[in-house]
Amino acid sequence: MSAPRAKTVAATLCYVRRRGRTLMLHRNKKENDVHRGKWNGLGGKLEAGESPEDCVVREVREESGLRIRAPRLRGVLTFPAFKDGEDWLVFVYTATRFSGRLGECAEGTLAWVRDEEIPGLPLWEGDRVFLPWLDERRFFSAKFVYRRGRLAGRSARFY
Repeated sequence: MSAPRAKTVAATLCYVRRRGRTLMLHRNKKENDVHRGKWNGLGGKLEAGESPEDCVVREVREESGLRIRAPRLRGVLTFPAFKDGEDWLVFVYTATRFSGRLGECAEGTLAWVRDEEIPGLPLWEGDRVFLPWLDERRFFSAKFVYRRGRLAGRSARFY
């Protein structure tokens, strides 16, 4: 008998960039947030009937007030058994074209962070690995395995 299949959660993650800065979210407002204390890009789970592109535009608007245009899909990340035994499949985007005014976010504090300062922030260990890939021309597909909040394994391919 085979093991039960894990539920897969599809999500997006977007790094909005302008003039050497990236919009980052410090996850510091929600209790029991698996990302609490960490800095992330913006994003979230796909809703029923959404494409990844629909989701990333909606999530960035909901979390920041900005309306991104022409988000660029840079890669796909897989996180097996990341939270509550769920596998996460994350579509990673960058966006440089946007309009609107930066607002408040219910999940944390938004800040335009100088790109060279991002590695010094409290990030997930895997983020330190894939964030430099956002500057490459190649598409990436990677898997990051976490055990008790620590990076336990990884693999990647570039296309």
